[in-house]
Amino acid sequence: MSREFDVVVYGATGFTGRLVAEYLQGQYGPDVSWAMAGRSHDKLEAVRDEMGVSKDIALIVANSDDPASLDAMAKRTKSVCTTVGPYQLYGEGLVAACVEAGTDYVDLSGEPAWMYDTVRKYQSAAEKSGARIVHSCGFDSIPFDLGVYFLQQHAIAHNGGPCTKIRGRVRKMKGTFSGGTAASFFETMKRAGKQPEVLQWLKDPFSLVPGFTGPAQPTGHKPIEETDIGSWSAPFIMASINTKNVHRSNALLGHLYGEDFVYDEMVLTGPGEKGKAAAEFVAKDDSMAKNPPKPGEGPSKEERETGFYDVMFIGDAPDGARIIAGVTGDKDPGYGSTSKMIAESALCLAKDISRDETPGGVYTSAPAMGGALIDRLVANAGLTFKIES
Repeated sequence: MSREFDVVVYGATGFTGRLVAEYLQGQYGPDVSWAMAGRSHDKLEAVRDEMGVSKDIALIVANSDDPASLDAMAKRTKSVCTTVGPYQLYGEGLVAACVEAGTDYVDLSGEPAWMYDTVRKYQSAAEKSGARIVHSCGFDSIPFDLGVYFLQQHAIAHNGGPCTKIRGRVRKMKGTFSGGTAASFFETMKRAGKQPEVLQWLKDPFSLVPGFTGPAQPTGHKPIEETDIGSWSAPFIMASINTKNVHRSNALLGHLYGEDFVYDEMVLTGPGEKGKAAAEFVAKDDSMAKNPPKPGEGPSKEERETGFYDVMFIGDAPDGARIIAGVTGDKDPGYGSTSKMIAESALCLAKDISRDETPGGVYTSAPAMGGALIDRLVANAGLTFKIES
Protein backbone atom coordinates (compact mmCIF):
# COMPACT_ATOMS: atom_id res chain seq x y z
CA MET A 1 0.00 0.00 0.00
CA SER A 2 1.59 3.26 -1.15
CA ARG A 3 0.45 6.00 1.21
CA GLU A 4 1.80 9.36 2.34
CA PHE A 5 1.83 8.45 6.04
CA ASP A 6 2.30 5.37 8.19
CA VAL A 7 0.00 6.75 10.91
CA VAL A 8 -2.43 9.62 11.34
CA VAL A 9 -3.34 10.52 14.93
CA TYR A 10 -6.99 11.60 14.77
CA GLY A 11 -8.03 13.62 17.81
CA ALA A 12 -4.53 14.98 18.35
CA THR A 13 -5.80 18.07 20.19
CA GLY A 14 -7.56 16.01 22.88
CA PHE A 15 -5.88 14.95 26.13
CA THR A 16 -4.97 11.41 25.07
CA GLY A 17 -4.33 12.39 21.45
CA ARG A 18 -1.71 14.90 22.62
CA LEU A 19 0.04 12.14 24.56
CA VAL A 20 0.06 9.91 21.48
CA ALA A 21 1.62 12.71 19.43
CA GLU A 22 4.19 13.39 22.15
CA TYR A 23 5.07 9.70 22.28
CA LEU A 24 5.50 9.34 18.51
CA GLN A 25 7.71 12.44 18.43
CA GLY A 26 9.86 11.33 21.37
CA GLN A 27 10.10 7.65 20.51
CA TYR A 28 10.43 7.80 16.73
CA GLY A 29 10.97 11.38 15.54
CA PRO A 30 11.64 11.44 11.78
CA ASP A 31 11.93 7.63 11.56
CA VAL A 32 8.15 7.29 11.22
CA SER A 33 5.95 9.14 8.75
CA TRP A 34 2.98 10.44 10.71
CA ALA A 35 0.53 13.31 10.88
CA MET A 36 -1.77 15.00 13.39
CA ALA A 37 -5.47 15.39 12.62
CA GLY A 38 -8.36 17.21 14.24
CA ARG A 39 -11.16 19.70 13.70
CA SER A 40 -9.15 22.93 13.91
CA HIS A 41 -5.92 23.77 12.10
CA ASP A 42 -5.16 26.49 14.64
CA LYS A 43 -5.58 24.11 17.58
CA LEU A 44 -3.45 21.49 15.85
CA GLU A 45 -0.68 24.06 15.39
CA ALA A 46 -0.92 25.11 19.02
CA VAL A 47 -0.77 21.52 20.29
CA ARG A 48 2.09 20.67 17.93
CA ASP A 49 4.11 23.52 19.45
CA GLU A 50 3.01 22.83 23.03
CA MET A 51 3.97 19.14 22.87
CA GLY A 52 7.33 19.84 21.23
CA VAL A 53 6.38 18.10 18.01
CA SER A 54 8.43 18.90 14.92
CA LYS A 55 6.98 21.53 12.58
CA ASP A 56 7.65 19.04 9.78
CA ILE A 57 4.74 16.93 11.04
CA ALA A 58 1.75 17.46 8.75
CA LEU A 59 -1.56 18.77 10.09
CA ILE A 60 -4.85 17.45 8.68
CA VAL A 61 -8.23 19.04 9.28
CA ALA A 62 -10.92 16.36 9.60
CA ASN A 63 -14.22 16.23 11.42
CA SER A 64 -16.61 13.42 12.30
CA ASP A 65 -19.44 15.64 10.96
CA ASP A 66 -17.75 15.87 7.55
CA PRO A 67 -17.56 12.44 5.85
CA ALA A 68 -15.60 13.86 2.91
CA SER A 69 -12.83 15.02 5.24
CA LEU A 70 -12.65 11.57 6.85
CA ASP A 71 -12.52 9.90 3.44
CA ALA A 72 -9.70 12.19 2.32
CA MET A 73 -7.72 11.56 5.51
CA ALA A 74 -8.15 7.78 5.34
CA LYS A 75 -6.83 7.67 1.79
CA ARG A 76 -3.57 9.38 2.78
CA THR A 77 -2.37 6.93 5.43
CA LYS A 78 -1.70 3.27 6.06
CA SER A 79 -3.33 3.42 9.48
CA VAL A 80 -5.47 5.77 11.56
CA CYS A 81 -5.11 5.97 15.33
CA THR A 82 -8.23 7.58 16.79
CA THR A 83 -8.73 8.83 20.33
CA VAL A 84 -12.03 10.58 19.55
CA GLY A 85 -14.74 9.02 21.70
CA PRO A 86 -17.27 8.05 22.77
CA TYR A 87 -16.99 6.05 19.58
CA GLN A 88 -20.70 5.30 19.43
CA LEU A 89 -21.17 9.06 18.97
CA TYR A 90 -18.15 9.97 16.84
CA GLY A 91 -16.60 6.76 15.55
CA GLU A 92 -18.70 5.15 12.86
CA GLY A 93 -17.93 7.65 10.10
CA LEU A 94 -14.22 7.05 10.49
CA VAL A 95 -14.65 3.28 10.55
CA ALA A 96 -16.68 3.52 7.35
CA ALA A 97 -14.03 5.75 5.70
CA CYS A 98 -11.21 3.38 6.64
CA VAL A 99 -13.14 0.33 5.45
CA GLU A 100 -13.87 2.03 2.13
CA ALA A 101 -10.22 3.09 1.67
CA GLY A 102 -8.71 -0.21 2.82
CA THR A 103 -6.97 1.67 5.65
CA ASP A 104 -6.08 0.12 8.98
CA TYR A 105 -7.76 1.58 12.07
CA VAL A 106 -7.14 1.37 15.83
CA ASP A 107 -9.15 2.88 18.66
CA LEU A 108 -9.57 2.86 22.44
CA SER A 109 -13.14 1.61 22.44
CA GLY A 110 -14.47 0.02 25.58
CA GLU A 111 -17.99 0.14 24.18
CA PRO A 112 -19.21 -3.42 23.59
CA ALA A 113 -22.61 -2.41 22.22
CA TRP A 114 -20.98 -0.23 19.54
CA MET A 115 -18.44 -2.95 18.78
CA TYR A 116 -21.34 -5.39 18.44
CA ASP A 117 -22.63 -3.06 15.71
CA THR A 118 -19.31 -2.71 13.87
CA VAL A 119 -18.63 -6.45 13.83
CA ARG A 120 -21.95 -7.14 12.16
CA LYS A 121 -21.99 -4.09 9.90
CA TYR A 122 -18.40 -3.88 8.65
CA GLN A 123 -16.81 -7.34 8.86
CA SER A 124 -17.70 -8.34 5.30
CA ALA A 125 -16.78 -4.98 3.75
CA ALA A 126 -13.46 -4.89 5.63
CA GLU A 127 -12.64 -8.38 4.40
CA LYS A 128 -13.15 -7.16 0.83
CA SER A 129 -11.19 -3.91 1.13
CA GLY A 130 -8.37 -5.29 3.30
CA ALA A 131 -8.91 -2.81 6.13
CA ARG A 132 -8.00 -4.14 9.57
CA ILE A 133 -10.34 -2.52 12.11
CA VAL A 134 -8.92 -3.16 15.59
CA HIS A 135 -10.88 -2.06 18.63
CA SER A 136 -9.76 -1.69 22.25
CA CYS A 137 -6.07 -0.89 21.79
CA GLY A 138 -5.52 0.74 25.18
CA PHE A 139 -5.63 -0.49 28.77
CA ASP A 140 -8.88 -2.04 27.73
CA SER A 141 -8.03 -4.50 26.43
CA ILE A 142 -4.41 -4.99 25.32
CA PRO A 143 -2.75 -6.14 28.59
CA PHE A 144 -5.57 -8.64 29.14
CA ASP A 145 -6.13 -9.86 25.59
CA LEU A 146 -2.41 -10.23 24.90
CA GLY A 147 -1.77 -11.58 28.41
CA VAL A 148 -4.13 -14.48 27.77
CA TYR A 149 -2.65 -14.99 24.30
CA PHE A 150 0.88 -14.98 25.74
CA LEU A 151 0.03 -17.56 28.40
CA GLN A 152 -1.78 -19.79 25.90
CA GLN A 153 1.14 -19.70 23.47
CA HIS A 154 3.37 -20.93 26.28
CA ALA A 155 0.88 -23.63 27.32
CA ILE A 156 0.57 -24.91 23.75
CA ALA A 157 4.35 -24.96 23.22
CA HIS A 158 5.37 -26.42 26.59
CA ASN A 159 2.41 -27.98 28.41
CA GLY A 160 0.50 -30.14 25.95
CA GLY A 161 -2.13 -27.67 24.75
CA PRO A 162 -4.09 -24.58 25.76
CA CYS A 163 -5.53 -23.96 29.20
CA THR A 164 -9.29 -24.40 29.21
CA LYS A 165 -9.61 -21.91 32.09
CA ILE A 166 -7.66 -18.74 32.84
CA ARG A 167 -8.18 -16.20 35.59
CA GLY A 168 -7.02 -12.61 35.04
CA ARG A 169 -6.25 -10.90 38.34
CA VAL A 170 -5.14 -7.30 38.79
CA ARG A 171 -2.45 -7.48 41.47
CA LYS A 172 -1.55 -3.79 41.66
CA MET A 173 -2.62 -0.64 39.88
CA LYS A 174 -2.00 3.05 40.38
CA GLY A 175 -3.69 5.54 38.11
CA THR A 176 -7.02 6.69 36.80
CA PHE A 177 -9.48 5.62 34.16
CA SER A 178 -9.91 8.15 31.40
CA GLY A 179 -12.76 10.62 31.05
CA GLY A 180 -13.47 8.99 27.69
CA THR A 181 -14.04 5.66 29.44
CA ALA A 182 -16.57 7.24 31.77
CA ALA A 183 -18.34 9.07 28.94
CA SER A 184 -18.50 5.85 26.93
CA PHE A 185 -20.09 4.02 29.86
CA PHE A 186 -22.80 6.65 30.26
CA GLU A 187 -23.54 6.72 26.53
CA THR A 188 -23.88 2.95 26.53
CA MET A 189 -26.30 3.07 29.45
CA LYS A 190 -28.28 5.80 27.70
CA ARG A 191 -28.57 3.62 24.62
CA ALA A 192 -29.60 0.62 26.72
CA GLY A 193 -32.49 2.70 28.05
CA LYS A 194 -33.76 3.11 24.50
CA GLN A 195 -32.86 -0.38 23.25
CA PRO A 196 -33.51 -3.11 25.82
CA GLU A 197 -31.59 -5.66 23.72
CA VAL A 198 -28.38 -3.74 24.46
CA LEU A 199 -28.52 -4.99 28.05
CA GLN A 200 -28.49 -8.55 26.74
CA TRP A 201 -25.42 -7.81 24.62
CA LEU A 202 -23.69 -6.37 27.68
CA LYS A 203 -24.52 -9.43 29.78
CA ASP A 204 -23.54 -11.98 27.13
CA PRO A 205 -19.79 -12.79 27.31
CA PHE A 206 -19.96 -14.00 23.70
CA SER A 207 -21.83 -11.03 22.21
CA LEU A 208 -18.82 -10.17 20.01
CA VAL A 209 -18.73 -13.71 18.59
CA PRO A 210 -21.73 -13.92 16.22
CA GLY A 211 -23.31 -17.35 16.04
CA PHE A 212 -21.36 -18.86 18.95
CA THR A 213 -22.37 -19.60 22.51
CA GLY A 214 -19.72 -21.00 24.80
CA PRO A 215 -19.84 -22.44 28.31
CA ALA A 216 -21.11 -20.58 31.36
CA GLN A 217 -18.63 -17.98 32.58
CA PRO A 218 -17.97 -16.64 36.11
CA THR A 219 -19.81 -13.37 36.61
CA GLY A 220 -17.21 -11.69 38.84
CA HIS A 221 -19.98 -9.51 40.29
CA LYS A 222 -19.26 -10.07 43.99
CA PRO A 223 -16.24 -10.62 46.23
CA ILE A 224 -14.87 -14.15 46.47
CA GLU A 225 -12.14 -15.78 48.51
CA GLU A 226 -9.63 -17.66 46.35
CA THR A 227 -7.80 -19.88 48.80
CA ASP A 228 -5.55 -21.39 46.14
CA ILE A 229 -3.89 -18.02 45.55
CA GLY A 230 -4.28 -16.76 49.13
CA SER A 231 -6.37 -13.69 48.46
CA TRP A 232 -9.82 -12.19 48.31
CA SER A 233 -10.88 -10.87 44.91
CA ALA A 234 -13.24 -8.02 44.03
CA PRO A 235 -15.15 -7.08 40.87
CA PHE A 236 -13.05 -5.34 38.19
CA ILE A 237 -14.74 -2.50 36.33
CA MET A 238 -13.14 -3.32 32.97
CA ALA A 239 -13.95 -7.03 33.06
CA SER A 240 -17.15 -6.70 31.05
CA ILE A 241 -15.35 -5.44 27.94
CA ASN A 242 -12.06 -7.31 28.39
CA THR A 243 -13.70 -10.72 28.70
CA LYS A 244 -15.76 -10.13 25.54
CA ASN A 245 -12.63 -9.17 23.63
CA VAL A 246 -10.76 -12.25 24.86
CA HIS A 247 -13.58 -14.51 23.68
CA ARG A 248 -13.65 -12.75 20.30
CA SER A 249 -9.90 -13.26 20.03
CA ASN A 250 -10.32 -16.96 20.75
CA ALA A 251 -12.93 -17.26 18.00
CA LEU A 252 -10.88 -15.30 15.45
CA LEU A 253 -7.89 -17.52 16.25
CA GLY A 254 -9.97 -20.55 15.25
CA HIS A 255 -10.84 -21.27 18.89
CA LEU A 256 -7.17 -21.76 19.66
CA TYR A 257 -8.03 -21.79 23.37
CA GLY A 258 -10.85 -24.31 22.82
CA GLU A 259 -14.61 -23.95 22.44
CA ASP A 260 -15.00 -24.71 26.15
CA PHE A 261 -12.67 -21.89 27.26
CA VAL A 262 -13.55 -20.09 30.51
CA TYR A 263 -12.12 -16.69 31.44
CA ASP A 264 -12.82 -14.06 34.08
CA GLU A 265 -11.17 -11.01 35.63
CA MET A 266 -11.10 -9.59 39.16
CA VAL A 267 -8.95 -7.41 41.42
CA LEU A 268 -6.88 -8.99 44.19
CA THR A 269 -7.39 -7.30 47.59
CA GLY A 270 -5.30 -9.52 49.87
CA PRO A 271 -5.85 -12.29 52.43
CA GLY A 272 -7.86 -12.53 55.63
CA GLU A 273 -10.33 -10.07 57.09
CA LYS A 274 -8.47 -7.08 55.67
CA GLY A 275 -8.67 -8.56 52.19
CA LYS A 276 -12.35 -9.34 52.62
CA ALA A 277 -13.13 -5.81 53.81
CA ALA A 278 -11.18 -4.31 50.91
CA ALA A 279 -13.00 -6.53 48.40
CA GLU A 280 -16.37 -5.51 49.82
CA PHE A 281 -15.37 -1.83 49.64
CA VAL A 282 -14.32 -2.17 45.99
CA ALA A 283 -17.56 -3.98 45.16
CA LYS A 284 -19.61 -1.08 46.56
CA ASP A 285 -17.49 1.73 45.11
CA ASP A 286 -19.57 3.87 42.74
CA SER A 287 -17.25 6.88 42.54
CA MET A 288 -16.93 6.56 38.77
CA ALA A 289 -20.69 6.91 38.41
CA LYS A 290 -21.03 9.76 40.92
CA ASN A 291 -17.93 11.79 40.08
CA PRO A 292 -16.50 10.66 36.76
CA PRO A 293 -13.52 12.33 35.09
CA LYS A 294 -14.50 14.56 32.20
CA PRO A 295 -13.40 13.88 28.61
CA GLY A 296 -10.43 16.08 27.77
CA GLU A 297 -9.19 16.12 31.36
CA GLY A 298 -6.54 13.91 32.83
CA PRO A 299 -3.78 13.43 35.39
CA SER A 300 -0.65 15.53 35.62
CA LYS A 301 2.60 14.42 34.03
CA GLU A 302 3.91 13.39 37.46
CA GLU A 303 0.80 11.31 38.12
CA ARG A 304 1.12 9.63 34.72
CA GLU A 305 4.81 8.93 35.25
CA THR A 306 4.35 7.41 38.70
CA GLY A 307 1.40 5.22 37.71
CA PHE A 308 1.66 1.52 36.88
CA TYR A 309 -0.24 -1.76 36.70
CA ASP A 310 0.51 -5.43 37.30
CA VAL A 311 -1.85 -8.16 36.09
CA MET A 312 -1.51 -11.89 36.81
CA PHE A 313 -2.95 -14.67 34.66
CA ILE A 314 -3.48 -18.11 36.17
CA GLY A 315 -4.03 -21.09 33.90
CA ASP A 316 -4.23 -24.81 34.53
CA ALA A 317 -2.49 -26.67 31.71
CA PRO A 318 -3.48 -30.05 30.20
CA ASP A 319 -0.39 -31.71 31.72
CA GLY A 320 -1.53 -30.72 35.21
CA ALA A 321 0.86 -27.81 35.64
CA ARG A 322 -0.29 -24.42 36.82
CA ILE A 323 1.02 -21.58 34.66
CA ILE A 324 1.34 -18.08 36.06
CA ALA A 325 1.98 -15.22 33.63
CA GLY A 326 2.41 -11.53 34.46
CA VAL A 327 1.88 -8.37 32.42
CA THR A 328 3.04 -5.01 33.74
CA GLY A 329 2.98 -1.43 32.51
CA ASP A 330 5.26 1.40 33.63
CA LYS A 331 2.80 4.33 33.42
CA ASP A 332 -0.72 5.01 34.65
CA PRO A 333 -3.15 2.73 32.81
CA GLY A 334 -5.72 5.20 31.49
CA TYR A 335 -3.40 7.71 29.86
CA GLY A 336 0.38 7.20 30.00
CA SER A 337 0.41 3.51 29.08
CA THR A 338 -2.70 3.66 26.90
CA SER A 339 -1.22 6.38 24.66
CA LYS A 340 1.85 4.23 24.04
CA MET A 341 -0.15 1.06 23.41
CA ILE A 342 -2.44 2.59 20.79
CA ALA A 343 0.50 4.25 19.01
CA GLU A 344 2.41 0.96 18.83
CA SER A 345 -0.73 -0.84 17.62
CA ALA A 346 -1.09 1.58 14.70
CA LEU A 347 2.58 1.21 13.81
CA CYS A 348 2.43 -2.56 14.12
CA LEU A 349 -0.34 -2.78 11.54
CA ALA A 350 1.33 -0.26 9.23
CA LYS A 351 4.83 -1.72 9.38
CA ASP A 352 4.86 -5.28 10.70
CA ILE A 353 1.70 -7.17 9.74
CA SER A 354 1.04 -8.05 6.11
CA ARG A 355 -2.44 -8.71 4.78
CA ASP A 356 -1.35 -12.29 4.10
CA GLU A 357 -0.81 -12.66 7.85
CA THR A 358 -3.89 -10.69 8.89
CA PRO A 359 -6.45 -10.08 6.12
CA GLY A 360 -9.14 -7.42 6.35
CA GLY A 361 -11.78 -7.64 9.06
CA VAL A 362 -12.92 -6.36 12.45
CA TYR A 363 -10.42 -7.52 15.06
CA THR A 364 -9.15 -7.52 18.59
CA SER A 365 -5.42 -7.12 19.28
CA ALA A 366 -4.35 -10.76 19.70
CA PRO A 367 -5.54 -12.20 16.37
CA ALA A 368 -4.66 -9.00 14.51
CA MET A 369 -1.09 -8.57 15.77
CA GLY A 370 -0.26 -11.20 18.39
CA GLY A 371 3.43 -11.70 19.07
CA ALA A 372 4.52 -8.83 16.83
CA LEU A 373 2.66 -6.34 19.03
CA ILE A 374 3.95 -7.95 22.22
CA ASP A 375 7.51 -7.49 20.89
CA ARG A 376 6.82 -3.81 20.12
CA LEU A 377 5.26 -3.13 23.51
CA VAL A 378 8.18 -4.72 25.35
CA ALA A 379 10.82 -2.98 23.21
CA ASN A 380 9.26 0.48 23.18
CA ALA A 381 6.24 1.01 25.42
CA GLY A 382 7.31 -0.06 28.91
CA LEU A 383 5.29 -3.29 29.13
CA THR A 384 6.58 -6.65 30.28
CA PHE A 385 5.20 -10.13 29.53
CA LYS A 386 6.67 -12.92 31.66
CA ILE A 387 5.96 -16.53 32.50
CA GLU A 388 6.45 -16.56 36.26
CA SER A 389 5.91 -20.25 36.98
